[in-house]
Amino acid sequence: MITVLLLLDIFIVILGLCIGSFLNCVLYRLEKNESFVKGRSYCPHCKHSLSWLDLIPVASFLFLQGACRYCNKKISIQYPLLEIATGLLFLLIFNFQLSAINAFSVPVFIQLLFLLYIASSLIVIFVYDLKHYLIPDSVLFPAIAVSFLYRLFENVFYFPHYLLAAFIASGFFLGIFLLSKGKWMGFGDVKLALLLGLLLGFPNILVGLFLSFFFGAIIGLILMYFKKKGLKSEVPFAPFLIVGTFVALFFGDAIIQWYIHLFLF
Repeated sequence: MITVLLLLDIFIVILGLCIGSFLNCVLYRLEKNESFVKGRSYCPHCKHSLSWLDLIPVASFLFLQGACRYCNKKISIQYPLLEIATGLLFLLIFNFQLSAINAFSVPVFIQLLFLLYIASSLIVIFVYDLKHYLIPDSVLFPAIAVSFLYRLFENVFYFPHYLLAAFIASGFFLGIFLLSKGKWMGFGDVKLALLLGLLLGFPNILVGLFLSFFFGAIIGLILMYFKKKGLKSEVPFAPFLIVGTFVALFFGDAIIQWYIHLFLF
């Protein structure tokens, strides 16, 4: 017999797939400097308007064999991959984060809605920075404002913890930015760190930052080994920040407890 939790999981995954499809549209419109709140979706090659049959997440890509129905030009694999990634991330957020719901703060639905919105914003930032070495302010600034207001009204007692985390993370990257005159770190990362601090709070932001540099170092060494990048090559850091943040969001408390136990016992 199908349980209620399984039905909710299926619903969340489907929701994530649909949101992922929308995020693909947001990314394309950002690249073209077009509004993503109006206008029908269209093929990036022939500009033909797409019907609902062309926009079913993952399924349409598979059915059409990764090509446009109207011009037969190939569609980027980014579209189904991002949809699947969003669906899986939404499922993780639903199952991991709901277990940490604070019953004395805002309603459960609002907490979940906040996390899914921020996750969607971070997905757009992840892909956009990976492709263009740039963090879009039009996505980042609303996410910062929503996070600030949410944390303020969620629980006034814990708000300073999130504010402290935001200043620590942003201040750390600002120091690197000023010291290197923008050569080691872009100012977009300074602004992104402000959002991540508001999301994780203290001390989880420390876990997120450590993991970000750890993942960045590992990937950097791999790229240099295969001669894809050199010591002076530019590498977008926002994707590493975001991956580290999600790991800290789900497992930050467990990592901190493991670290304390490792050195004190």
